[in-house]
Amino acid sequence: MSDQFRSGKPSVLFVCVHNAGRSQMAAAYLTHLAGDEVEVRSAGSAPADQVNPAVVEAMAEEGIDISAEIPKVLTTDVVQASDVVITMGCGGTCPVFPGRRYLDWALDDPAGQGVDAVRPIRDEIRKRVENLVSELRPEK
Repeated sequence: MSDQFRSGKPSVLFVCVHNAGRSQMAAAYLTHLAGDEVEVRSAGSAPADQVNPAVVEAMAEEGIDISAEIPKVLTTDVVQASDVVITMGCGGTCPVFPGRRYLDWALDDPAGQGVDAVRPIRDEIRKRVENLVSELRPEK
């Protein structure tokens, strides 16, 4: 990704419907893997009351604590402030602005699933975030 970023470092927004599973895992992995090299946000088009407990448990198995995270509502401002917007099953509810890079990650929804069903989703998200980190890092 060779575009210049407005803030000097890339800003990534992960969006899913409830901001209680997929987008929370992706944001946590990106923060964990990229540290302060990337500005990370997540939001949902219809946020839940809390992060899915099976998702919290699956991430804890990776040594990442997201138990204090709270689902956030998707706003136009947060999309406008992001360089890369990654949607995960939110359909057409995400506003589109010129100059942003949009990706859609087709992933199973962990809502209502136990931790055994969440683990493969978590592992796929980690792979995709690892690839994203390598794309966002400038060539040295």
